[in-house]
Amino acid sequence: MCLSSAKKMATLQFKGKSPYEGVLSRKHDASDFKYERYTNFFTKDIGSSSPVCLALFGLGRAGSIHLSNIIASPRLNLRYIVEANKDLWEPAKARWNLKDTMFIHPDQVDTVYQDKALQACLIATPTFTHEGYILGSLGAGLAVFSEKPIAEDPRSTVRCYQKADQVGKPLFCAFNRRFDPAFASIRSKVRSGKVGHVQMIKTTSRDSPLPSLDYLKISGGIYHDCAVHDIDMITWVLGEYPTQVFSVATAEIPEIDGINDFDNVAITMKFPSGSIGMIDLCRFANYGYDQRLEVFGHEGMLHAQNDTPNKAEYCTADGSSQAPMYYSFPSRHADGYIRELEHFLDVVQNNEEMSVTDRMTAAVSKIADACEESARSGKPVQLNWTVQEIPKGYVQV
Repeated sequence: MCLSSAKKMATLQFKGKSPYEGVLSRKHDASDFKYERYTNFFTKDIGSSSPVCLALFGLGRAGSIHLSNIIASPRLNLRYIVEANKDLWEPAKARWNLKDTMFIHPDQVDTVYQDKALQACLIATPTFTHEGYILGSLGAGLAVFSEKPIAEDPRSTVRCYQKADQVGKPLFCAFNRRFDPAFASIRSKVRSGKVGHVQMIKTTSRDSPLPSLDYLKISGGIYHDCAVHDIDMITWVLGEYPTQVFSVATAEIPEIDGINDFDNVAITMKFPSGSIGMIDLCRFANYGYDQRLEVFGHEGMLHAQNDTPNKAEYCTADGSSQAPMYYSFPSRHADGYIRELEHFLDVVQNNEEMSVTDRMTAAVSKIADACEESARSGKPVQLNWTVQEIPKGYVQV
């Protein structure tokens, strides 16, 4: 054999065995949740041979996101849509081919509650309507999936959860970022000790597009509309609640200042274990929906960067570029919305343990109140916690 041939064949010594040898079946990595969802369509025992009959309340931004996921799910039968704006009825019927779905005005909502075939309701209406719809749905013996917040004030939220306990039906509050694959992966790694004790945990949340003033006037303010997501994320990852918070906030946009709200917020949280949490929050980023998470500990660092619609890269002599980050939350958190709906159905059909409980939502609201108090007073706020306030899986050192 000539020398050149020997060189070409030099790597034959590294050739592995056939991929068929000794392999009875192939397994995908657990991180590929989309493939897992695909295989579950054929193999997962969902505990019921019949789809869950559901009523959707609201066809606004959140309702429209949920509608597309409901239609796509073989586990659901959309029986009703409750929507006050009748101008949306015909376009929705035509767009989604909703021949078997009844459209109901809120004035006739009792029709929904009296339907014995119905099993669950998804509430995606403005916050001020939540309590009435939640109590009505629970009173009819229906499981409830509610966009956050559950209600406008803590006492109303308590009433809703008390009703859920009374009738023995789940009331699920949708903190959809928990179901984002990247954030969920970071939480899992933190809880398994990959970074050791957490020294710093940071979130960046800069909204896009600029919300309308009509929405901001009924949003509950930036702390309860936006910061609650970051507060929930940080406390969920750590599994503990802060004992001190300090926040500063400004209103750079005159129209937002005019409604006594803020558009730029910074929050620091001190935890009993010694961890420090930081939140960088803004109502508007002109470059897209900026959402990041970083966890730093003695053993290393974890971070979730912004996602983009595609990974194609354009290169020239002047440099390289790629598609900008997602424009807004419906696209950035599309997978999270699907996963949280699947979780709710697992709760309803398979009696799985609900991942967001009354104590968790109450704690997040309490922290948000303290952060806003700090911003308006200019002083840090101390937080005390009773044993009754700490959820299962959380600790208070």
